[in-house]
This record gives sequence, structure tokens and C-alpha cells, in this order.
Amino acid sequence: MHPALAADLDRFDQLLDAARDRAVAALRGLADRPVAAPAPHATTPAEPLPEDGAGGAAALARFGERWERGLSGSAGPRYLGFVTGGATPAAVAGDWLVGTYDQNVVSDGDSAAADLERETIGWLRELFGLGPEHTGALVSGATMSNATGLAVAREWLGERLGVSVADAGAAALGEVTVLSGAAHSSVTKALSLLGLGRGALRELPLLPGREAVDVDGLAAALAELDGRPAVVVANSGTVNTVDFDDLRAIAALRARYPFWLHVDAAFGAFAALSPAHAHLVAGLDEADSVCVDLHKWLNVPYDAAVQFTRRRDLQVRVFRNAAAYLAPPDGTDPDFVHLTPENSRRLRALPAWLTLAAYGRAGHREVVERNIALARRFGERVASGDALRLLAPVRLNVVCFTLADAPTRERVAAVAEAAAAGGEVVVTPTVYGGTPGLRAAFSNWRTGPEDVDRAAAALAAAAREAGT
Repeated sequence: MHPALAADLDRFDQLLDAARDRAVAALRGLADRPVAAPAPHATTPAEPLPEDGAGGAAALARFGERWERGLSGSAGPRYLGFVTGGATPAAVAGDWLVGTYDQNVVSDGDSAAADLERETIGWLRELFGLGPEHTGALVSGATMSNATGLAVAREWLGERLGVSVADAGAAALGEVTVLSGAAHSSVTKALSLLGLGRGALRELPLLPGREAVDVDGLAAALAELDGRPAVVVANSGTVNTVDFDDLRAIAALRARYPFWLHVDAAFGAFAALSPAHAHLVAGLDEADSVCVDLHKWLNVPYDAAVQFTRRRDLQVRVFRNAAAYLAPPDGTDPDFVHLTPENSRRLRALPAWLTLAAYGRAGHREVVERNIALARRFGERVASGDALRLLAPVRLNVVCFTLADAPTRERVAAVAEAAAAGGEVVVTPTVYGGTPGLRAAFSNWRTGPEDVDRAAAALAAAAREAGT
């Protein structure tokens, strides 16, 4: 054994203690840590690969000197960019154990890990109000969840046309139509990946002043296909304004038109936890496939999402992995190697299982409802000031806003950069209704009213500075 490895094995507990101390210090300092950090590569040249390693303790120290200062406070309470959760204490503990046990969750052969994932999926299904006919698997994020659901939809299209796309390829389908009102960019990426092409997506009219699809317009588009099957991508939580398509009305159209209903509910599915907002996802259980991200509002570490579908048989047909050393996909619970694009899968279910076991439905409901209340508070700060203005009503947990005067792309970007450079808050640039703006997304379990007020003040000050 290499001497550095042998030495670290002898001092394994000390190495883990050192990592623990560093992690605890980082977590305890999150509230005061600058939310954005300068990129080290801007000032630090790359180092060559060491010929002889220095051992774990020295490597940890070198990480602290060289890279730690360049890591953002994205797990903290004022990182409002994208839709980024943090990681609950139980989820962090779970993520540490994932590396410790280092399970490859592809089969049932020699580990209980697959059953742990199945139990986690069952809990998540219950959390979102789905029925037992929805089966699922954990994947790396919403992009891969959307891709997996659309891959099953692609196979369904083939089934309707009498071909197996898994065997014959996407070309066997001929022209494919994917209909959506305000599809997330990951949907077009998935269509490219699946060989259907970005051009297969046809964007439909939205309701006036909304990001929700006009269901009458969707019906008209389906009628134009003259019975040819299609894929409909509905949204439960759009990125700019957290708008929701009317899932029940869309699902009802299947009585007249043949289509696969895929719902991108990356973070909007969590509205189901709040009695006051659960109506927004009414009809989610009627979807043929569903995407939900977990490293957003469930607050587990990256990377984790779940995908659900009603057609596990088609999912197996797409992802079946035939090899002499693997069990065939027989029975009602095929090995996960036959359900996702990955042949190697970390035990990403464990952080989700632990946070659900630790805090239950009620604990995560509190996070969701608190974040919604904080988003409204932030919206009120924007609306009541003179430097910023809302671009859309605050529907759930994302606030879309811009400068009160002359919101050019350059000036809006300068405001976001100034607030981040001051270490106070990170928000995401966007364009809504043709107007450059910013998005503040509330999904972190740590965020409180004081963080909202601090972030709003920093952005307002940056906006005033941009106007001078």
C-alpha cells in the first residue's frame, strides 16, 4: 500500500474529525459568509498534478488555503439565485454517509440500498399526492428527470405508431410534436439529447399576463394534428413567476386527443405540502410522467431529483441493460439499472430519506410555507420602495422584479453584480415580458425575515447607485 494511504488509514478518525471541524465551521458561518465569492482561478494559476501526495490532512489544509475562499455561500439564507435549497442537518449527515457506505444502487443483489430508495420514492409519492400507479427512481436533477420522462414518452409515441424507438431509433417516429406553453430550457436540452430535436417543441399561447398555457389554444393545436399522437409538457411552477398550468383541464383533453402528459414540477410540486396552495397542483396525479427536483425545496444536497411515470414497462424498454452479470428486468420491481440512464448510481436517496424521517411532512411543510411568506415579504419591500418594481404578482416563492426606471439589460446586470460583490445577496437575471429583470427565489430552510430585509435593502441600494 502506498505509504500516504497506509498512514491515512491508520489516522482515518483524525482525518474525518478534521473534515468535520472544517464543515461545522463553514455551516456555522453561513449567515455571515459572503453569499458570492470571487473565482480563485481569476487570481490563482492552476497547479501541476503532485507526483507524491501529501496525505489527507495536508490535502485538507491545502484545500482550505487554495479553494475554500472561492466557494459561494449558496447553502446559506441569502442565496436567492436560481431555485437553490440548502441542506438540512439530517440531509448533510445523510450525504456524508453516502460517501462512507459508497453503495452502487443498481441491483438488489447484495445490499438493502435499493429498498431504501424504493421506500424514499414511496414517501415522496405520498408527499406529492401521487398514487401507487406512479413508480419512480432518483436521478441527478430536474434536467435528467425531464429527460427520463420524455424518453418514456418517446417510447409511448412509438407504441402508438407500432414501433419500438428503443430498438429502431428516433427516426422511426417521423415527425414528432411536443407542445408546451413555457417549457423550461432543460426540456429543449432533453429533446436534443433524445434525438427528437429542439425543433420538435412548439410553444403555445399563454393566458394574458400569465406564464400558464391557454388550454383552448392547446386543444386547437392538438386538433390540428388530426389524431397523430403528441407529447404535452405542462408546467407546475414556471421559473419567472411560478405559474401553474391547469393540469385537470389539460388531462381532460385526453378524452379527445392522444397525447402523453409530462409535468415539469421541479419545485412547484412542493405546493402540495401547503393546504393553502395545494390546489395549484390539482391533477398532478393524472400525469403520465412527472419531474420533481429534490435539491431545491426538499433541501437535500446536490445532486438529487426524482422522476415518476405510470408506464414502468416502457421505462424498462428504454433503459434495459442487457448483460450476463445483471439480472433481467423481471417482476414488478426491476433493478434500478433498468430504469435510469446510469449504470452507476450513488445512494442519493439516503439524504432524502433522512430529512423526511427527521422532519416529516410537517417539518417540510413549515419550510415551504415560511418561504412563501418570505417571498411575499420581499415583494412588499420591492413594491413599497422607489428603486425597484415588481414585474409580476408574487404567486409562490419566486419574486420577479426590475429597476423602477430604465431597466436595460446592462443596468439590471450591474445591480445584481453589485449586490453580490458586496456579499449580501445573489439573484438571477432574467427577461419577463420583454423587460430585463431579476428573480429572487426562496427555497432555503435557513432563510428568515432578517435575511429578506437585508437582501432587499442591498438590492435597493445597488439600484439607486445604478441610477446615479
